[in-house]
Amino acid sequence: MNEDARLRGQTALITGGSSGLGRATALALAGAGADVAVLARGAEELQVAVGQARALGVRASAHAVDLSDAAAIDRAVSQVLAELGPVDVLVNAAGTDAPGPVADLDVADWDRVLDVNLRASFLLAKAVWPGMRDRGGGTIVNVSSVAGRRGWANASAYCAAKFALTGLTQALAAEGKPHRIRACVLYPGAMDTSWGAWSPADRTGGAQPHVPSGALPAEQVADLITWIAAAPPGLVLNEVTVTPLDEQGWP
Repeated sequence: MNEDARLRGQTALITGGSSGLGRATALALAGAGADVAVLARGAEELQVAVGQARALGVRASAHAVDLSDAAAIDRAVSQVLAELGPVDVLVNAAGTDAPGPVADLDVADWDRVLDVNLRASFLLAKAVWPGMRDRGGGTIVNVSSVAGRRGWANASAYCAAKFALTGLTQALAAEGKPHRIRACVLYPGAMDTSWGAWSPADRTGGAQPHVPSGALPAEQVADLITWIAAAPPGLVLNEVTVTPLDEQGWP
């Protein structure tokens, strides 16, 4: 059992928890003592993540959810509240993409990217907000991208969702301040995950994700998210950009 108790007694809900940054974040939060609920589409991978979290001595639950389905999100949150109690930390780490030129982009693909990358974050914040407000505090971390600060060719849906996530987070921070609810938007650069890390030159719609040399390990970004969640209540980080030291061409 991990002796780190910074978040003991708290419950964290993490999307995209079956792999990559989502899973790394779930395990980092569990390592800090939080009970964790992980949401993603891959049921088998979720069970692996939950097993790893439970091995750290915390309660953990898995919820196979298509984050483009609003009703499924509501059901999953209800299950989390019933199994683990009110949510203290929400991390929206799930993401999807539909690369390609605007002229060729299918409307259904555009809608799915906005649903998963933006609307799901709104729905989850809305679902956990009353509990955070009633208890006088909570932390929401929305994982954006450096593509949320500068638009790339062949990435219109992804960039639009990530830019909009900044506005959503700023609104949450403003509304949450009287209730000591913190909201932070995180802009990671290239990360070493199976999802890959696209550079502007890669966004042709046909290239494979490219992970630059020295890309950030997901575990390091997860540790940063855990630090944000465990920071003293009076310390508020609204925006954080994190990139590898040798990353070139990023804002």
